[in-house]
Amino acid sequence: MGTDGPIVEVRDLTKKYGRFVALDGLTLSVGRGQILGFIGPNGAGKTTAIKILVGLSRPTAGSATVAGVDCVARPRQLKRLIGYMPDTFGSYDNMRVNEYLDFFGAAFGIPRRARVKRIDEVLELARCPQFRDLFVESLSHGMKQRVALARTLLHDPVALILDEPANGLDPPARIEMRHLLLDLAARGKTLIVTSHILPELARICDRVAIIARGRLRASGTLEEVARQLSPLRTIEVLLTRAADLAKTEGIVRGHAAPGSEIEASEPELAVRFRTANSESELAGLLTQLVSAGVGVAQFREVQTDLEEAFMTAAREGDAEVAAGTGGESS
Repeated sequence: MGTDGPIVEVRDLTKKYGRFVALDGLTLSVGRGQILGFIGPNGAGKTTAIKILVGLSRPTAGSATVAGVDCVARPRQLKRLIGYMPDTFGSYDNMRVNEYLDFFGAAFGIPRRARVKRIDEVLELARCPQFRDLFVESLSHGMKQRVALARTLLHDPVALILDEPANGLDPPARIEMRHLLLDLAARGKTLIVTSHILPELARICDRVAIIARGRLRASGTLEEVARQLSPLRTIEVLLTRAADLAKTEGIVRGHAAPGSEIEASEPELAVRFRTANSESELAGLLTQLVSAGVGVAQFREVQTDLEEAFMTAAREGDAEVAAGTGGESS
């Protein structure tokens, strides 16, 4: 998924409600055709940031633009550029799907003749043309999610902000939603997606931004985020025989981070440990193991998963509050 430069750009975005700081200097950008996973605990500031991006709230300081259009100064132009699907969306159950989309197409100012063609196009994009003549009330939750996505695409926005698009979906519907979002990114749409289903989000995102207590804790690829949140990496040594477990544990102990545990698993023939070693130091450790006669089947870094990164960022935010350095202005 490529990019020609930032489509969504946020710089030093701050929002205060009295003394409470909901957003504190948020800076991030998303390029064309990229999917950004925007995550954080409840109350982290995600909704506040989204409201500013879609023109529903004004920041106390900082700026936000979509395709170069200021989200505060040019709200009418902004609405043509951005598609927003909130986590709870209105669905008019007594309408047929085509009537429902026609209503919103008219609200977007799409001429009647063009609306007919556009409705067919967005139903195809959302992979639900068969819903066209069905009443909204007859659809399952997952089907309604796809219709809501079709509605979000009606005015052909350059950027989409999707708040919990997989919420409440069963596994097959989640897989379908995943493919839909990847397809939209491949067509050049810029996506910002929030979700509490972190393993699913990790499957589709080019980049992740983690926010806690109003502050950006880390952003970038998952590997970059892991490095920003902790200098430590997890190394796994897979062995060819159980007899080498104790020897391996003894050798790696000199490389493990102080205070960290070394995990030795006989069933897996594996030793795992956390370390701050550089690439060259790890290469030296591997040489040391082989020279000691250890049967090494595999020596690799275990990538931090999104859930672990999320919890690290949340703990960092909580620690700031406990220390009196986050959550409120002085």
